[in-house]
Amino acid sequence: MEVIEQVSALRAIVTALRCGGKRIGFVPTMGALHEGHLQLLRASARENDITICSVFVNPTQFNSASDYKLYPRTLEYDISLLQTVGCDYLFAPSPEEIYPQQSVLQFSFGALEAVMEGEHRPGHFNGVATVVSKLFHIVQPHKAYFGQKDLQQVAIVRQLVQALSFDLELVCYPTVRETDGLAMSSRNKRLSEAQRQLAPQLYKALQTAAADLQQKPIQTIKSELALQLQQEEEIKLEYFEVVDPLTLQPLGDISGQDEVALCIAAYVGEVRLIDNVLVNLK
Repeated sequence: MEVIEQVSALRAIVTALRCGGKRIGFVPTMGALHEGHLQLLRASARENDITICSVFVNPTQFNSASDYKLYPRTLEYDISLLQTVGCDYLFAPSPEEIYPQQSVLQFSFGALEAVMEGEHRPGHFNGVATVVSKLFHIVQPHKAYFGQKDLQQVAIVRQLVQALSFDLELVCYPTVRETDGLAMSSRNKRLSEAQRQLAPQLYKALQTAAADLQQKPIQTIKSELALQLQQEEEIKLEYFEVVDPLTLQPLGDISGQDEVALCIAAYVGEVRLIDNVLVNLK
């Protein structure tokens, strides 16, 4: 595996690969890799001739300077993992390489960014869209791989791909979980041992809500979930929504829906975690 830090160097490699008829799979990450990332990388290695992974902690998508500073950075360990899953190139640029000038671009995703993550993290998806657009232009992949845990991000990127006519296929893989149900996330590394024991409560709450979905009104489910999590002093619920899985707009009831998504965000101590489950109603 070759590690590349300069945009110009990667562009030259990509141009040669595409001229040679190679199909390129791309897995964009912010590093601190875990099994969820590795699942995407293995899929890319199976389905493409060449796999490129990026590790870049993108400053423009953070709402908090301290969150950006504290985000786990484990590049050497990440490199050792990438070498085991068929990754051919790692793109690990500096912020200055990606943003030689301060970005002033503004993206609007309408109703899609007015709910959940967009509502609670203003500007977050503008930062996501900016860096993803840059990476797609640099890497020019045939397929790009994302995880379902970031369900709203996937929806934003899907809209971005359609709106800007990126010539690629977007592939979404299911969330990978720890044995106790906690969704794998780079942010889990920031949890204390005690907080790590509490964190699976988010998934358990989602499971309870999913089981009640066809027996109770949505508002009752939301109230009971909030009450359930209030029992743990270190867990602070930010939102829980029952939404359409494509538009991500909140639902007042589930009539007429074949599938819904249950989405949650909460702080465990000072660490903000998100999770979701898709529920088939057929």
